[in-house]
Amino acid sequence: MSTEFHCAQALLPDGWADQIRIRVDTAGMIDSIDVDQPANPEAISLGSVVPGMANLHSHAFQRAMAGLAERRGPGPDSFWSWREVMYRFLDRLTPDAVEAIAALVQIEMLEAGYTAIGEFHYLHHDTRGAAYDDPAEMASRICAAADKTGIALTLLPVFYRHAGFNEAPAHHGQRRFLNDPDSFAVLVESARRHLTGLAHAELGIAPHSLRAASMDDIAMILPLAGSGPIHIHIAEQTAEVEACLEATGQRPVRYLLDHQQVDERWCLVHATHMDLDETRALAASGAVAGLCPLTEASLGDGLFPAIDYLAAKGRIGIGSDSHIRIDLAEEIRLLEYGQRLSRRKRNVLASAGASTGRTLFDACLTGGAQALAQPMGRLAIGQRADLVELDTRHPVLAGRSGDSLLDSWLFSGDARQVRSVHVGGQCRVRDGQSLARPAVEAAYETSLRSFLEGPVA
Repeated sequence: MSTEFHCAQALLPDGWADQIRIRVDTAGMIDSIDVDQPANPEAISLGSVVPGMANLHSHAFQRAMAGLAERRGPGPDSFWSWREVMYRFLDRLTPDAVEAIAALVQIEMLEAGYTAIGEFHYLHHDTRGAAYDDPAEMASRICAAADKTGIALTLLPVFYRHAGFNEAPAHHGQRRFLNDPDSFAVLVESARRHLTGLAHAELGIAPHSLRAASMDDIAMILPLAGSGPIHIHIAEQTAEVEACLEATGQRPVRYLLDHQQVDERWCLVHATHMDLDETRALAASGAVAGLCPLTEASLGDGLFPAIDYLAAKGRIGIGSDSHIRIDLAEEIRLLEYGQRLSRRKRNVLASAGASTGRTLFDACLTGGAQALAQPMGRLAIGQRADLVELDTRHPVLAGRSGDSLLDSWLFSGDARQVRSVHVGGQCRVRDGQSLARPAVEAAYETSLRSFLEGPVA
């Protein structure tokens, strides 16, 4: 039986409209939209609605270590010193803990207005570095969490083999990540089975980075993706750029573009340190740049060349990566604010006369949906009915409508202005809280007490 929604106003592909009827089929897909229509008695009434956003880059387990790496070390702190804290932290994680943390991440995403997650999943093995009886045991826990929370999942099993360029041997802290192409193929096939029967699920693959996967390895594993997405970390740190130049004679993005057929299936995560040639070439490839502004700020990564990239018609999406905070509005706000600080100007990522919030929101909707291969990002026939209702009763949004409503949320608000969220027409957040929160929060607290004992940092 179909479900009907009635929205007081909603952001449609060609702009804002009023009094919209949206009919959703039994698979959760939109099968009709009519504007300027009164509400039918049986319709679910919503206020101001925008499409659900894709969170294209997540390392779920890192949510539980947020705030534990904020102690200054004896030398300069950087991504690389943070990574050592992360290695010590993940030594404690059991499959039960991973499931509990992933479920918490997913409900926080839903409450922020995300309706799909791209889980860049590289924690595969037990604490000795040995495969579980089911090689995709940890991946199965990500799937189980999505089943509880109702978020749409694109699972991205990660291939990780080396500690650095020139096939440097992996070290002890990386033992839980490691596979060769043969064992990775077994893992991916097992992960595919776990996704069977999970609503709104997609499968891709993720060579971790150019330092953790050689170009030969990447070529060998790419067929495992089929028609699914391919994600990779790249050019996040200046040290990575320098190491790539030393090993290959090229910068990372240029090296990848010259050695692989990078196209619309690819998402290059971070891509922070590109020269102008790389920036324009990545834009021309049709791939998505996966930006994670809060994590990139937390780790001191640097600023993505957004002005040049968007001027070249490049595609972007956003993710929350290490989950130092999970807040859709703040990710988009920081993307713009970083450019303002570097250029000492305002509204730098929008064209003249355009809403900055609308410009970035639209771009991230489109790029995120592409990167996750999810039928979302637009309220249109044939798309999944992912509906995010904003609370216009909240003081931040009072008296706003249309693009002013969006700008006020993204530049003055946070997750507290998200009133309800539907994924595939199913209610997952009501009155600002995930319907799964009580059970998920209780399991998380129990799990946290069991493994978070003693200092990590």
